[in-house]
Amino acid sequence: MASATYIARRNELERYFDRTAVDAWKRLTSDAPLGSIRATVRAGRDTMRETLLSWLPDDLRGARVLDAGCGTGAMAISLARRGANVHAIDVSPSLIELARERAPSELYPGSATFVVGDMLDPDHGRFDYVVAMDSLIHYDGSDIARTIAVLAARTRSSIVFTIAPRTFALSVMHAAGRLFPRANRAPAILPISQHAIERRLATQPGLKNWRIGRSSRVDSGFYISQALEVVCS
Repeated sequence: MASATYIARRNELERYFDRTAVDAWKRLTSDAPLGSIRATVRAGRDTMRETLLSWLPDDLRGARVLDAGCGTGAMAISLARRGANVHAIDVSPSLIELARERAPSELYPGSATFVVGDMLDPDHGRFDYVVAMDSLIHYDGSDIARTIAVLAARTRSSIVFTIAPRTFALSVMHAAGRLFPRANRAPAILPISQHAIERRLATQPGLKNWRIGRSSRVDSGFYISQALEVVCS
């Protein structure tokens, strides 16, 4: 069962991305020209997407993959083109609508289904792989660990996800962000060190048969994110 803090933050994210940020995300995830700051974010996200994809098989034909927090669908499209049957989910109806509009009509040899909902809903079924790029960075360490454990119970091979690493640069950016009125700000990103999240993952009974795999940090101007992999032993 999801915690009260997870549910509260999920609802906050839904309101923000569905009502406040959809136009900004539409532009950020397109080919439209950007200012220098947002251009570093776009470049960083592109690099992170390629990093996570590199940790999955090149040939995903027959595999079922959950794209948890799919946003506008770029990851799901890449996975489908490798042959995966992708279940792409996001809490924002507006982002899912945009993802459906952008998805090519032909994704052979795979497919992508875009769904509004909660990544933890058991009705989504079982998966071979789970990808959660920048969808857990707004949750605290306890909720991240519980989320990974819940997803692991329905995942056969591996889960790749990102956290906001605890760095000086990221702390400065967050402090600067607090100067803006709440209505103009995204829900807070909650930095956590790799050591701290690994320690929390180790306390989850549901991850007894899972191990920490690869890690990699992407640092691109105003985009700083840490990729982690957990693998079923």
